[in-house]
Amino acid sequence: MAGDPRERDPGKRLLVLGAGPAQLGLLAAARARELYVMAVDREPSAPGFRYADRRAIVSTEDESGIERLASAERVDGVIAPGIDWPVAIAARVAERLALPHPISPETAALSTSKLRQRERFAEAGVPQPVYEICSGAEEAKEAAERIGLPCVIKAPDRQGQRGLTLVRSADEVDEAVRVALDASRTATLLVEEHVPGREVTVNAFSTGGHFHPLTVTDRLTAPLPAFGVALTHAWPSELEPAQIGAVIEAASAAATAVGIADGPSYTQVLIGPEGVRVGELAARLGGGHDAELCRVALGVDLNGAALSAAVGQEVPPTALAPVARVGGACVRFLVPPPGELRAIAGVEDAFGQEGIRGIRIYRRPGHRFGEFRRGADRAGAILAVGDSREEALKRAERADGTIRFETVDVEALV
Repeated sequence: MAGDPRERDPGKRLLVLGAGPAQLGLLAAARARELYVMAVDREPSAPGFRYADRRAIVSTEDESGIERLASAERVDGVIAPGIDWPVAIAARVAERLALPHPISPETAALSTSKLRQRERFAEAGVPQPVYEICSGAEEAKEAAERIGLPCVIKAPDRQGQRGLTLVRSADEVDEAVRVALDASRTATLLVEEHVPGREVTVNAFSTGGHFHPLTVTDRLTAPLPAFGVALTHAWPSELEPAQIGAVIEAASAAATAVGIADGPSYTQVLIGPEGVRVGELAARLGGGHDAELCRVALGVDLNGAALSAAVGQEVPPTALAPVARVGGACVRFLVPPPGELRAIAGVEDAFGQEGIRGIRIYRRPGHRFGEFRRGADRAGAILAVGDSREEALKRAERADGTIRFETVDVEALV
């Protein structure tokens, strides 16, 4: 899904935290840019390793290991695209090693904690759902009663639907609390107002304190039990222009509140009966190939801008000037049947169809897919364009129907 960037940086050394599906676009762009790429991931089979000049089997949460590697390899920059927690690690390591970095450790810490975000948004007057912080089931039940059902219970420091539950009745609170606390790093959880309505994503890039909004995409989500999991990012949004303006204003206020003056941001905004509410913000590229969608839709190379910021190069405003190149674009995620993956068929046929600009396959044969519940359960993605949003969606759906994931129920064979 990556294009050929205009700039080349032979000899510059970049450490990328993560080599999973969320990092594929940036890693491909870094390789095309002729950066010397070192990637770390705890999974030896991580699909992004194929773009790396050197790979290290290190957890993206192993801060001391990452710092030792960055120091030993004398890197020119460190970046954490696509996943939240390593964003703070990258910022702290960059500061200690005197490396360029677009955000401070303080801003990174705010952007990786849903609780600290909520507190800062409240101070700055950023519209957001009503929330309470709790430490156990009794507190959560009381909070849910005050906030009202349905509500959302979540871990304050996870992403990708880990520790997240939509609670529709009081008897679901105990299990939701267990799920949240099992995932939480801090033994706390958040109980939040559930905002019914449309979900959109604002992908933006800031330079010198100026917020450049780029794609505003509708986030089309899966049915329960996969609460909150995106199946499709569709551009342009179907919101009315005034609503899009309100969404961008909220995303800009959120970025300002946490201190993002430079670099990418990814903001999920909810549009409910009482207007816009900021669901969450991340100081990174979107993990669902949002940068690649931005490039084919608007001609703006978000991956390239993030790479420039990571190695201390200026990103000129002209590089962030959007010009619509197609009438519509989308990223459609692939959902496999449960079981052990044996084979994948139809990818070449799907890629040859009209309007298909890229296909990512995340897993190799041998991977076991469980019940579809989280973003990590997705098997790949299709990037499609068309003369309209509807045409792009139809083309992606047609390509999806061409790809077949052949799985078997291993337990049934025993």
